[in-house]
Amino acid sequence: MTSASTPEPDATGPGNATESGGPRAGAREWLGLAVLALPAMLIVMDMTVLHLAVPHLSADLGPTGNELLWITDIYGFLVAGFLITMGNLGDRIGRRKLLLAGAGAFAAASVLAAYSSSPETLITARALLGLAGATLMPSTLSLLRVMFLDERQRTIAISAWMMCFTVGASIGPLVGGVVLEHYWWGSVFLIGVPVMALLLVLGPVLLPEYKSPSAGKLDLASSVLSLAAVLPVVYGIKQLTRDGLGVLPVLALLVGVAAGVVFLRRQRTLEDPFIDLELFHEARFRVSLGALATLSFVMFGINLFIVQSLQLVHGLSPLEAGLWSLPGSLGGVAGATAAIAALRWVRPAYVMAAVLALAALGALLVALAGRDFALLVTGLAVMSTGIAPALNLGTDMVVGSAPPERAGAASAVSETSNEFGGALGLAVLGSIGTAVYRARVEENAPADLPASAAEPAQDTLAKALSAAQELPGALAGRLADTAREAFTSGLTVIALVAALLVAVSAVLVGTMLRHVRPNDGNDGNDEREPAAPDRTDAATRTG
Repeated sequence: MTSASTPEPDATGPGNATESGGPRAGAREWLGLAVLALPAMLIVMDMTVLHLAVPHLSADLGPTGNELLWITDIYGFLVAGFLITMGNLGDRIGRRKLLLAGAGAFAAASVLAAYSSSPETLITARALLGLAGATLMPSTLSLLRVMFLDERQRTIAISAWMMCFTVGASIGPLVGGVVLEHYWWGSVFLIGVPVMALLLVLGPVLLPEYKSPSAGKLDLASSVLSLAAVLPVVYGIKQLTRDGLGVLPVLALLVGVAAGVVFLRRQRTLEDPFIDLELFHEARFRVSLGALATLSFVMFGINLFIVQSLQLVHGLSPLEAGLWSLPGSLGGVAGATAAIAALRWVRPAYVMAAVLALAALGALLVALAGRDFALLVTGLAVMSTGIAPALNLGTDMVVGSAPPERAGAASAVSETSNEFGGALGLAVLGSIGTAVYRARVEENAPADLPASAAEPAQDTLAKALSAAQELPGALAGRLADTAREAFTSGLTVIALVAALLVAVSAVLVGTMLRHVRPNDGNDGNDEREPAAPDRTDAATRTG
């Protein structure tokens, strides 16, 4: 085992040290980057392909509306809840070891999810997928920082790694649509099995090991407190939105907030905290992090309803729905490219505010679309064109706001914020949309609808359409039309909420970060000298 400042030849490539920071990476490192790109792409794909499978698994497993929300959002919540814990664990046992263990667990949980025979089993499998997924992201980013010691190469490597999230989100609907066109809903989970198998085979060959000898013992209390702060709050919000004010959800919220306060106070007393709270002193870090959380909240929350609308309201097959999502994916790539080019002449805050405003406009178009298919697809494309570059710019501003020696901690907080924001968006916006749907169905359902069809119709749109198939022709048509109108009303409400949230983020970024100059880590008020380049002195590496 050697120190990071004197890497082994086979772990750093054939090049010599450069002015930009260290030995240049060779073929082994770039092949390793390709291997690390696989879990990055898969993580976001696993959150998007499931949306296409929702109508099919609903018909097969018959989950309640609440169970369906848990199926879709438990994965993201557990990723968010354990991300920082797993990052700290990787420092102690080795990042490569944790990555490979997580890859094996992810493959096993994917098989369990694919062959689930009940909603409870699928929820459990999705929870296990979340635990395994939490090991992947911090391990990959940490290994990249060790593999690419030359600063210019490391910038390219991390940018390519981040682009894999956009690619995963782009191809997820298309891949899911193709798979669902020919196989059952569980097949979408099996997509990840060969990817994880490839990582298990190539990882030990191409990836170095990484440990931090200066890291202290894993603080189990912080790990428990972080999870205790997340899950009760989520449960409380879901129940309040679903059933209204009650003792149990209010108590859950209070428990979660209390656990969060204790967690933050504990971090101030630890020599090696889970979260470096000093990062939040930077306005650039705080505002960008808030914008990222808002974008993830909106993106994952509204996407679930849009995908269901394409299939259940507009009658598209999974493959057709995936294809109609492509304009938004292509728009996201184009928007990200244009935003990077604009940074040469325009301050980052203004570029980010502009793309956020574009995303808000797209959400507003979705809200105005109603059952107009063309306007719905246009709104989705415009929204995606703004969201993708905003996510890239926000991540860069968050990581760039921290001194190099704390960039790893900033990245972990950024990833946690994204995952938590996305999972919370599924829960909150999903619950709001479901509540609107149920209220509209209850208000407008045919008066002669039998009780055997009324109850499932008020649960989910998929169940309403299934119940309609058992009714006489005229009554079936009225129930189906009522359910589709109710679902569209739910989408309209959450799209309006999304447009408002993103518009507020655009204003905050444009005003509070307007002093940030291109390629400048200051927020306009920080006069500190720039920190020395990060040489990962505390790390140990083996080939």
